[in-house]
Amino acid sequence: MKARLIAVGERAPAWVAEGFAEYRKRLSHWLPLELVEIEPGLRGKGRDPARAMQEEGQRVLAALPKGALVVALDGRGRAWSSEALAQRLEHWRAQGRDLAFLVGGPEGHAPEVLARADEHWSLGPLTLPHMLVRLLVAEQLYRAAALLANHPYHRG
Repeated sequence: MKARLIAVGERAPAWVAEGFAEYRKRLSHWLPLELVEIEPGLRGKGRDPARAMQEEGQRVLAALPKGALVVALDGRGRAWSSEALAQRLEHWRAQGRDLAFLVGGPEGHAPEVLARADEHWSLGPLTLPHMLVRLLVAEQLYRAAALLANHPYHRG
């Protein structure tokens, strides 16, 4: 099983890229994680943000691995504790499908993306910078995998 983090936005700040790379490396023998950056839709004066979100949604859907279980990061989704995420990861592993985690743009996900998602995951009620979400998802997936492997990383 492999995982793909499909995120709208390009060129993460160095500290995000370094942190993501560190957790991706740690996670590699439990759950290989690939980052796919999606070009954001055009925004600005005179531009329609709904159209930008729709364009992003089309690119996100095109980047989905065939047959993958899709988890959309969404503030209206379910919030899981680290232990509950580990249980979800174990459940996903049992299904034998690749995983795709989706991070939307400034306005969130296009309706078609939310409709395609098998699950919706909320990182909590805070509004987070989308670049930071990449790092948080990688760390939490590592924590979940470490929990399943009885690794001492999680001492909660």
